[in-house]
Amino acid sequence: MTERERTIALWQEKEAAVRAKLAEPGVATLEQLKAGSGMEFLQKIWDGELPSVPIGQLMGFVPIEGEPGRIVFQGTPGPQHYNPLGSVHGGYFCTLLDSAVGCAVQSMLPKGTGYTTLELKVNLIRALTDKTGPVRAEGKVIQVGGRVGIAEGRITDAEGKLYAHATTTCLIFPLP
Repeated sequence: MTERERTIALWQEKEAAVRAKLAEPGVATLEQLKAGSGMEFLQKIWDGELPSVPIGQLMGFVPIEGEPGRIVFQGTPGPQHYNPLGSVHGGYFCTLLDSAVGCAVQSMLPKGTGYTTLELKVNLIRALTDKTGPVRAEGKVIQVGGRVGIAEGRITDAEGKLYAHATTTCLIFPLP
């Protein structure tokens, strides 16, 4: 077994363990969102205490790792993600990266605070296909202040090859 094959097997094992813990998809209530910090809210989703995120189910990705300021999602692109040209649609890249960088910002927010993406810039470096295998989108906070959060992200494969990178600017606000 090659190093790449070993890494893919480990990644798939981790993904299966995460999927087993996630609750059915749904949307958390505002009260649930306001009940703790951004990191506490995300952890409750990952622990299956709150509904999993519908977009993750639709696009086939899950959170793999998380700590304040750094969040990693994993998915395996397939033919269902293809555009008419026979490669993975740019929307897959953007959705995976928006989730990683947005949640990285959310993971730094205090109780009673929310965010929304104001700007997302994505650079696609190379094509994804159903032969790529699992990929990970890692989002890392650059700066979170009282009104604005900035983060960067990267999509890489099991060999560490870069497929896309992104930056985001998020608006931070008190929850009603």
